[in-house]
Amino acid sequence: MQLDITDLNTYYGESHALQDLSLNVDEGEVVALLGRNGMGKSTTLKSIMGLLRPRSGKVVFCGQDITGWSPHKVAKTGIGYVPEERHIFPRLTVLDNLMMGAKKGTDDASGPKAWTLERIYEHFPIMKERARQKGGLLSGGEQQMLTIGRTLMGNPKLLMVDEPTEGLSPIMVKEVRDILEEIAKAGTSILLVEHNFQMAMSLAKRVFVMGKGHIGFSGTSQELETNPEIITTYLQV
Repeated sequence: MQLDITDLNTYYGESHALQDLSLNVDEGEVVALLGRNGMGKSTTLKSIMGLLRPRSGKVVFCGQDITGWSPHKVAKTGIGYVPEERHIFPRLTVLDNLMMGAKKGTDDASGPKAWTLERIYEHFPIMKERARQKGGLLSGGEQQMLTIGRTLMGNPKLLMVDEPTEGLSPIMVKEVRDILEEIAKAGTSILLVEHNFQMAMSLAKRVFVMGKGHIGFSGTSQELETNPEIITTYLQV
């Protein structure tokens, strides 16, 4: 098991946001975390990344207990995080934004499967075309690709992506989906939070569906798609 979360409890003040939450991701696997707004999906990713400190429970990555570690230490273990807000540097060029994510001096950054700038350009040709353009001048879809590309420059073993298609046109949704599929095929595990049900189902082999702060369903994508009761209870507004 690459990522193994057990009985995680995270609070915002006195509000119990995650309640004994458990999920896992195998190496090279795409797992979707689904649920209505406000159920705790983003909180889960932030708790893994160290942006929120769980009060109890465990986050184990590649056999190492990283519960409550600071974000920069978590990133060094090989977890990349693409936040919903994207957080690009609007006044820096696309190239400078990408280079901000580069991790130097590690085997991951120099091996044959490393995400180098050349490899990023190969998978994201629009980034090469826009290399000298300011990040703030990109479209929403291009900014999303820039954020994903910048995170890959850190050569993560696991990529956590929060709502990558939020607010994008159908054409850009397909482009982002196809990019994530390429990343997965290249061997990087993905934990995907996504409101677009069909898009998520087309990528993920396994799915966790959240109720309010807890996991209400876990199983294969096929098991979820053939379970209208779970879809109605946890996903339909």
